[in-house]
Amino acid sequence: MANGFANELCFIALPYLAAFIFLLGIILRYRLIRDSWASFSAQFPENHKHSWASAPFRYSLITVLVGHFVAFLVPQQILAWNSRPARLYILEITALIFGLLALVALVGAIFSGAGVSKGREVANGFDWVVMMLLLVQIACGVCVAVFYPWGSSWFAAAIAPYLWSLVRFKPALGYVALMPVLVRMHVVLAYVLIVVAPFTRLVHVLIAPNPYLWRRSQAVQWVRASKEAV
Repeated sequence: MANGFANELCFIALPYLAAFIFLLGIILRYRLIRDSWASFSAQFPENHKHSWASAPFRYSLITVLVGHFVAFLVPQQILAWNSRPARLYILEITALIFGLLALVALVGAIFSGAGVSKGREVANGFDWVVMMLLLVQIACGVCVAVFYPWGSSWFAAAIAPYLWSLVRFKPALGYVALMPVLVRMHVVLAYVLIVVAPFTRLVHVLIAPNPYLWRRSQAVQWVRASKEAV
């Protein structure tokens, strides 16, 4: 009984709550503090000392997210592609490489950002919480890929139908209720990140076109007003 309630809470109530908070959050942020959509540098990861981690993280994460989105949109086509073992291996190995690249780059960005005094000063506590959430989520995804292989196939066969059932407002809990704990944790963390996104710098991925993906790294100098200034 308790396990059934937990599944309903995590995989039915939470996704709808996350979608509601996400939409409400981005609308309020745009209407009330529109200037915050223009990201200021947190020096994390933004200067030449750790730009080596920034670009790989951006592109590898975007690649992984696009892969998930494509599998959600066209699951039958993914299954058809995977019907040939060689193509399945190519897809799985490519996804794992980009996942590992995102994980290594994020770890590098966190350690290098933590070592820069400006980064620690400008980035607030919530920024670090989000980075830790991202780190756990990406690490969880890599572990899923390693311990539960052929994820592109079972995602298309089980997770995609579950997500589509939410879109149709006919939640089909059976698709995820029996999934391994690590897979369910990965799904729940995705919902948590959706909840916090409107209140963090993650919201800047919604800006189109998004110059953050291709602009060069920035080194920003912060000038604080004097206490005696009028």
